[in-house]
Amino acid sequence: MPYIKVFIHYVWTTKGRQPFLRTKDIREAVWMHIKENAKHKGIYIDTIGGFSEHCHCLISLGTGQTIEKIAQLIKGESSFWINKQSFIKSKFAWQDEYFAVSVSEKGVDNVRKYILGQEEHHKLVSFADEYNDFIEKYGFKDFKD
Repeated sequence: MPYIKVFIHYVWTTKGRQPFLRTKDIREAVWMHIKENAKHKGIYIDTIGGFSEHCHCLISLGTGQTIEKIAQLIKGESSFWINKQSFIKSKFAWQDEYFAVSVSEKGVDNVRKYILGQEEHHKLVSFADEYNDFIEKYGFKDFKD
């Protein structure tokens, strides 16, 4: 049996960055559903959180799992579920793009705290600023057109 511990920090947004996840109750229901559904699919979500227009997940990849497939499974099913719940009047969707960066064993606790602190963090920092910080911090600007 292989022993694997590879943590990935995912971040993705709602379509058009619309604040569809506008209340804490909606967010908590969505995060709980995503975590429960992922568990049924053999996906280990260590920590999940976010704010009105985005989601953060710290995931430990398992054998045979890819970054892309995990994102597809979580985002696709959760969009379907959110629409069934009628949390919003319009059709809910996640944006196609997402961030995914590896997290060292030493960095896991900091990422957990960061994800769990999203409610407070976004009282001070907009998601647009956070997005730009990610682009800069992880060198993604080098990959943009």
